[in-house]
Amino acid sequence: MDRTARKRRVRPEPTPIQRALGLLTRREHSRKELARKLAVRGVGGADAEAAIAKLSKEGWQDDARFAESLVRSRAGTGYGPIRIRAELGMHGLDREAIASALDSLDGDWSEQARDLVRRRFGESVSTDRTLQRKAAEFLVRRGFAVEQIRAATQFDPMDSM
Repeated sequence: MDRTARKRRVRPEPTPIQRALGLLTRREHSRKELARKLAVRGVGGADAEAAIAKLSKEGWQDDARFAESLVRSRAGTGYGPIRIRAELGMHGLDREAIASALDSLDGDWSEQARDLVRRRFGESVSTDRTLQRKAAEFLVRRGFAVEQIRAATQFDPMDSM
């Protein structure tokens, strides 16, 4: 028999639950993000919501677990609580879930800001006013609060306004 004449077995189209589970096995997703990704993959809104609800009920999808994972990940890469809070808000999480996730982080935001400044600008930040300003601007872009910036740089960003 000729190889080209052989038919390939056609795989059945994955169900919405299978698609969602495939996404969740790679990493945590928020409900909003999962619904958006399923829509991009051609899953209708009602089918996507039903699949997400079922997976949430069974423990595969959990917004609180997603939020804690995102907080750990972003804090580990040097982002501050303001930026992380904004990102969690874009994922459709409510204020309580965001506050709980931020509170779950072991560590001090001011100490993380100090470590970032030390690694990025060295020890001379405490005496060099220009470096203090640059470090403060860097921390603002990273999403740290004014109190954390002051603690890390001994520079008050409010003075330069």
